[in-house]
Amino acid sequence: MSRMLRLCLILGLVILAALAAAVMIGETPFDAAQYAAAFSDPSSGPWVVLWQVRAPRAVCALAVGAALGLAGAVMQGLLRNPLADPGVLGVSATAALGAALAIVLGGAGVAGVVEMSALVGAAAAGGLLIVASGLMRAPEALILFGVALSSFAGAATALIFNLSPSPIAQAEVMSWLLGSVQNRSWVDVAWVTPAVVVAAVFAGLSAGGLRMLTLGDEAAAASGLSMGRVRALALIAAAVATGAAVAVAGVIGFVGLAAPHLVRAAVRGDPGRILAPSALAGGLMLVVADLLARLTPTDQELKLGVFTALIGAPLFALIAWRAAREWRL
Repeated sequence: MSRMLRLCLILGLVILAALAAAVMIGETPFDAAQYAAAFSDPSSGPWVVLWQVRAPRAVCALAVGAALGLAGAVMQGLLRNPLADPGVLGVSATAALGAALAIVLGGAGVAGVVEMSALVGAAAAGGLLIVASGLMRAPEALILFGVALSSFAGAATALIFNLSPSPIAQAEVMSWLLGSVQNRSWVDVAWVTPAVVVAAVFAGLSAGGLRMLTLGDEAAAASGLSMGRVRALALIAAAVATGAAVAVAGVIGFVGLAAPHLVRAAVRGDPGRILAPSALAGGLMLVVADLLARLTPTDQELKLGVFTALIGAPLFALIAWRAAREWRL
């Protein structure tokens, strides 16, 4: 068994344990009789809590985290930059802009409008990036273009928030920007899961090209590799995954940046083999983070995007410190 398959198997088992904990543990403790009812009586309150409230929330967190982890791995491989994440090229920001615009215009009251608006925003960013990648060969130029796109989308979102005449719409936009999987249902799981599968297919098609890019653009081109095709496949994968994640859970940062670093050493930095482990690591991170956010004793539940940043930043600092020690050696 290869190291990648072994790693994926271990991550899969840990994810199953985390999902079980997320379903069984919550603010409301159950006794043995209530747990028995939750597994035997679909009309009981415990059954509703476990399988209609906690379970879809946990699975949604898994799918969103997997999407962000996959997008982060693709971006880091394409740009050959360990600091790249789904937000570095502006896909997250434009998806958030689409969602914010839909909320302010009253679309939050219609099922699916906000989610579709976020996907449209991500698709627009992906299209612009594909065009830009054909004109800008250097990854540094594409990063700068993405930063500009992200800044513009962020400013436009702030403008929408600032000019919104409704305090309720402002609160909804702010809640969306902070990110959460609270009150998500199986419908939301059905929204994000197919997108993750589609993104995984495009990412898999780009894996060989991402591996060749580690040798440099000239060597990759000399091998007969179509650089335009590789960039397009990678950008489509990142845009679809990020757009779906933002559409369902809002803006959740740091997962796409940190997840690939958690598994990079196990696959020896291979950008093609890191994709699946990164997706699993991202899903695991978000399931655990959401469980901890639910159990944190606060008057108001912490938003998931806030919690991942608070917990993830010190973790990433530790990873960076360990990497720096290895580089010195």
